[in-house]
Amino acid sequence: MQQRVNIVSRLEWGAAAPEQKEKLKAPAWRVIIHHTALPRCKGLTEGKDQLVCIQRMHMKGRGFDDIGYNFLVGGDGTLFEGRGWGVVGAHTKGNNHDSLGIAFMGNYNNDTPSTEEISSVKLLLQCGVSQGFLHREFVLLGHRDLGNTECPGGKLYAALSKLRGTK
Repeated sequence: MQQRVNIVSRLEWGAAAPEQKEKLKAPAWRVIIHHTALPRCKGLTEGKDQLVCIQRMHMKGRGFDDIGYNFLVGGDGTLFEGRGWGVVGAHTKGNNHDSLGIAFMGNYNNDTPSTEEISSVKLLLQCGVSQGFLHREFVLLGHRDLGNTECPGGKLYAALSKLRGTK
């Protein structure tokens, strides 16, 4: 039996409307893991507040059409819809048209990802495959694999193998 993934919707966290929304042309072949490099958030209220700030910074500060990530996960494992499924993100320059961007909300140079975060993201990936948004043979990468950055932080990058068992 397939498990259902509970995702806090854009409406629930108070997202501003995107300026435009470009659809992916096919299921994503790559999942790119990020961290926000902000203080770790736990719980719905902290997560909502941080998401509003991230979206504002992405749209007003960086000129993005929306929040850059497709999904985000809080320290307690709460999943939040960013751009959502099947939408081109703005998370990894030059690599957004065939990928899904997932950000862990915290600084994973300092923090170790929680069991809840790992479990929630694994479930999200399984659902993405079963619903046809992720290719069954997707590749999982850290942002640093595609750019000159420390993202997703050393401790999260070291834990990526725990997410790879989802296919």
